[in-house]
Amino acid sequence: VQLQASGGGLVQAGDSLRLSCAASGRPGSSWTMAWFRRAPGKEREFVAGIFRSYGRESYADSVKGRFTVSRDNIKKTLYLQMNNLKPEDTAGYFCATSERIIYSELYNPDAYAYWGQGTQVTVSS
Repeated sequence: VQLQASGGGLVQAGDSLRLSCAASGRPGSSWTMAWFRRAPGKEREFVAGIFRSYGRESYADSVKGRFTVSRDNIKKTLYLQMNNLKPEDTAGYFCATSERIIYSELYNPDAYAYWGQGTQVTVSS
């Protein structure tokens, strides 16, 4: 299983970015996929995810109403549309996937078996 994240960049506060995470290998539509981020000096935190193939989306409170997660099961790609970006969104963004996750584990990075290499998002004020 390989995950390739892309789409990061340097933007100003209020701008938008769209991240993509292309999966190859085993991941199927039934796998849970999610985005996490890690800012300098901080713990890795859950951003948004889609639980299995049910299409059940979940978001961190800090991004609700600004970020939208989606997936294209044919292309095996996870997306993160980020609008109204803020300086506090600055972080490395990582996609992750796993086949066997129960819903209560969605927010737990240790529950994910496979990780992409990350893409940097920097938001200037």
